[in-house]
Amino acid sequence: MSYSVGARYLELLTEGDLAWVARVAQREGEEAASAAWWRTHPDRLEHWVAHPALFRALFAEGGADLERSLSPFLLFLAVVHRTAADLRDASAVQEWVGPRQRVFVFDVEPLRAFLASAERRLFLAELLASYTHVTSGAVRVRTRRGWRRQRVSELDPVQLAALLDVVPEAERVWVFRRLGDLSLFLAGVFPDHVTRYPPLDARGRTRLGRILGLAPDGIPTDDVVRFLEQLGRRCYEAALRLAPVLSAGLGPLAEVAREFAAARRVLNVAVDRYILPQRYRWFPNWSA
Repeated sequence: MSYSVGARYLELLTEGDLAWVARVAQREGEEAASAAWWRTHPDRLEHWVAHPALFRALFAEGGADLERSLSPFLLFLAVVHRTAADLRDASAVQEWVGPRQRVFVFDVEPLRAFLASAERRLFLAELLASYTHVTSGAVRVRTRRGWRRQRVSELDPVQLAALLDVVPEAERVWVFRRLGDLSLFLAGVFPDHVTRYPPLDARGRTRLGRILGLAPDGIPTDDVVRFLEQLGRRCYEAALRLAPVLSAGLGPLAEVAREFAAARRVLNVAVDRYILPQRYRWFPNWSA
């Protein structure tokens, strides 16, 4: 594991997370493991967050119900690593192709290739964890008729896109980044829901297409998931163009933008196998 990924793990995992991983590691023979020990051995932390014993402890044994200090990030990190392990030897995956429709697909290599990168595995875990708590509210914006309140929700792509007209130039990077994240989250986690209840009406799709420079004939109005893929890719590319400095958080965006469909497919598989069956236990707000 690169130092940057190891350092990011240590920033995002709580003390409770680190202690939990240490207990699992000790039980499996890593006697020196402790919450403090990981800080000087981040390479071993990468090994243990991907270990089958940790996944079993979190999702099969049920003991983690007693640990309220565990973060969503640890749970999602374990799921992403488990999905990567599943796909290494898989010849086919059961994949989403439409509302409540799954078929076996043999094109597994793009998913394996996407998850081969530690940075991309981290990216997906961070993305999922970021949507366990979302913000919404109102901002005051100046119009030709004076000030007015404008509603903003991190789960509404049209409302997020409207911020591009009112935020300072420096904050447009964050708006584009979050629009890309939301596109991947909706298409990857809730494809059934967004297909049955599209988050965008035709006017909303047209507005987003215009903001992102899509020609009218490039806006798919009959395939919401394909539209979200196109929207997410363009938003990540826009965030990269506008960013004055390529920070750690923006680092994987170029690769994810390029392989957006593979990222969405990975999430579809992970969600169907491991997240939706546990959503009432771990993520009661994810009710779609």
